[in-house]
Amino acid sequence: MSEDKDNGMMLRCRCASCGIAEVDSIKMKNCAACYLVRYCSIECQRHHWSKHKRDCKKRVAELRDELLFRQPESTHLGDCPICMIPLSLDRSKSTIMSCCSKVICIGCTYANHKREVEMRLERVCPFCREPTPETLEQSDKLRMKRVEANDPFATSQEGEIQYKKGDYKKSFEYWTKAAELGDAEAHLGLAFLNFRRGIEKKERGKPVKAMCHMEEAAIGGFPEARHQLGYIEWEYGNTERAVKHWLIAAAQGHNNSTTSLREGFVKGAVEKDTFAAALRAHQVTVNATKSSQREIAEEECHRQRANKSYSGGIVW
Repeated sequence: MSEDKDNGMMLRCRCASCGIAEVDSIKMKNCAACYLVRYCSIECQRHHWSKHKRDCKKRVAELRDELLFRQPESTHLGDCPICMIPLSLDRSKSTIMSCCSKVICIGCTYANHKREVEMRLERVCPFCREPTPETLEQSDKLRMKRVEANDPFATSQEGEIQYKKGDYKKSFEYWTKAAELGDAEAHLGLAFLNFRRGIEKKERGKPVKAMCHMEEAAIGGFPEARHQLGYIEWEYGNTERAVKHWLIAAAQGHNNSTTSLREGFVKGAVEKDTFAAALRAHQVTVNATKSSQREIAEEECHRQRANKSYSGGIVW
């Protein structure tokens, strides 16, 4: 065992193509894709590519799957920046502030408004304390300021707005920029845009480009993107990969993924213990997004709906 390890270390210290050993005057460089072999020069790497190609691609796929199927620490939304409790995936339970592009939970928004009413204060953002915009035009101007400042969330928002208007060229530009800035939702937007524009390249029937964007979104913690990946894998007969995606998304609190797992359980693709564990993990995550303050705010929303004073969004 020790001898095999020593032999492996010796091979790692030699060029995979010409076999020359690493010395002070000769520095080896790893294959940038797989890190399995090393080369003394670009020429040696090019010469050895025909032999290394198969192993390299196999290792790259393994590394990609290790990253893809790793359970994210949180969803792409993260925590409310005020109460620091995880945000719910239900967007009706949070508010996006156009002034700072922060997503504030319903509980903190309600508490801030209640304080303003009781103390007769001017309405301001609960996070940055900037005055709340009174018109849609003012809100748009504030969001565009955030876009100009390279805010990934605001840029992704603008991409979604342009998409709904039917301006796919602008939506592509904004989503591409937001994706480069690290926004997970922008990657899913680009995936759907590829489908709509009919420019999707397929490999073995799979939408390669769209799946690449979905994978980036899933790695970034976006459970809806992971759920969509699971659906695609299921459709192409990759049951094990589909179930893995849904298990991770369910543990992030994604309701549709638990539904998919239930259907998989009925069809015999998901074991009973696995399904039960997924339901428990889902409930733990959902419970983590709850607080007494949020529950009070939700009750107030329901009361306003019952009184027909609720017109969409959070209105206190």
